[in-house]
Amino acid sequence: MKASEIRELDDAELQRRLGSLREELFNLRFQLATGQLENTSRVRQVRKDIARIMTILHERELAQRRVTSAGRGK
Repeated sequence: MKASEIRELDDAELQRRLGSLREELFNLRFQLATGQLENTSRVRQVRKDIARIMTILHERELAQRRVTSAGRGK
């Protein structure tokens, strides 16, 4: 998933996807530990998608803080 695609989603959808990706990562790690995982690169892809989503959520949170703190300074 590209960052540009993620930015188009709203916060609620990002939270849902983050939850499902974390669940998928848990399952992938379990499969990796038991030797059942064929596509080991999927673990890396999921970890990077989680990081992208968390980064964008954090950017939005910081932008919201800037807006509210700028309003208080006046």
